[in-house]
Amino acid sequence: MTYKYRTQGVCASEISFDYEDGKITDIKFFGGCNGNLKAISKILDGWDYKDIVAKCEGNTCGFKKTSCADQLAKAVSRAAAEQGAEQQ
Repeated sequence: MTYKYRTQGVCASEISFDYEDGKITDIKFFGGCNGNLKAISKILDGWDYKDIVAKCEGNTCGFKKTSCADQLAKAVSRAAAEQGAEQQ
């Protein structure tokens, strides 16, 4: 299932990804640091949502209290909760 998440406090305005059986694929960031976010998307493609949360949650960007990676962790956590997945 494809999810869209409106970010807060970062340059990217939205993240979309596919969630199936706990795996995250086809991650796309809209806005933000194009090259870095493309790399993050490629690296994390196919990962289990729990692993993405473990690696990305709490990352910050400069003086901000969040980052695009942190927002991705929030997005995949929300998708997992909506799908009834066991939370960490």
